Amino acid sequence: MSSCVKRFGRSCASLVSKRGLSTSCIQKDAAVVAENGVKSLNLYSAINQALHIALDTDPRAYVFGEDVGFGGVFRCTTGLADRFGRSRVFNTPLCEQGIVGFGIGLAAMGNRAIAEIQFADYIFPAFDQIVNEAAKFRYRSGNQFNCGGLTIRTPYGAVGHGGHYHSQSPEAFFCHVPGIKVVIPRSPKQAKGLLLSCIRDPNPIVFFEPKWLYRLAVEDVPEDDYMLPLSEAEVIRQGCDITLVGWGAQLSIMEQACLDAEKEGISCELIDLKTLIPWDKETVEASVKKTGRLLISHEAPVTGGFGAEISASIIERCFSRLEAPVARVCGLDTPFPLVFEPFYMPTKNKILDAIKSTVNY
Repeated sequence: MSSCVKRFGRSCASLVSKRGLSTSCIQKDAAVVAENGVKSLNLYSAINQALHIALDTDPRAYVFGEDVGFGGVFRCTTGLADRFGRSRVFNTPLCEQGIVGFGIGLAAMGNRAIAEIQFADYIFPAFDQIVNEAAKFRYRSGNQFNCGGLTIRTPYGAVGHGGHYHSQSPEAFFCHVPGIKVVIPRSPKQAKGLLLSCIRDPNPIVFFEPKWLYRLAVEDVPEDDYMLPLSEAEVIRQGCDITLVGWGAQLSIMEQACLDAEKEGISCELIDLKTLIPWDKETVEASVKKTGRLLISHEAPVTGGFGAEISASIIERCFSRLEAPVARVCGLDTPFPLVFEPFYMPTKNKILDAIKSTVNY
């Protein structure tokens, strides 16, 4: 199994996607030196840079997981073991429950435990450790103990050829659990700043990394140490006719739909949620009260997806302002397919159709 997973990871690393991206996400692979203390980085390089900073600035920080010692299947941990030593960056057995359990203990002793689950699809053996141990550690001890130094990194979502065991988006499972935070970046700059915030946050966090964007999303990233606030959504495009909410890789698809909608005279406001739990209801509510309409898009199946929670909350808060039912453009209620992935995914055209249908309701 290990060799199979490694081969899959290498093929993912060399993937050249046909999926469109915004002008800020041009396909490149190498970091290019830019001016004013920034570098043009892809997403995996930005994560690698964040991990270097985390280990360099805190001697209590440790990185561990399957194959992280040689850089990992997506190369996010490249160079860490050589620089910081095998006692701080080390491989673990293929046992996700053991990885997270070890991380809980390490964090409970006052360390910064940065655990990697090789694919989010394989996080489920660690589900009990995350939801029954990490999430409840502080509560059950009456705040005498905690494992707030635990960050669980894991690649999630579609990748173009992953099928049902390497393409899932399980974020909604963890949004149901009080005591942990769930964070998903959309771009390299966001990934670096949010990951450093997660590592230094006093709560256990699951940090989902959109694997589709590891080498495709490129932007100028500050070289220095910086953090971005958690639980603050960002309005990345202003509009007045409809509000669109998403996270991770789906933001680039939604942005394309917004551009096409603009050609037809529809003004879309686009919001990146970034932190799913606890999520920024106020920013979304303010936008919906302005536009009167809401569309949510994510790769996970529509039933029980986190879009349903957003929809319910906004209906409670903005019922009198809504001019149309809340729309959701999501994955299908099926196992993630292989050859039929294009039919499963929430594409630009699906989102555009939903925008027009909602605006013309």
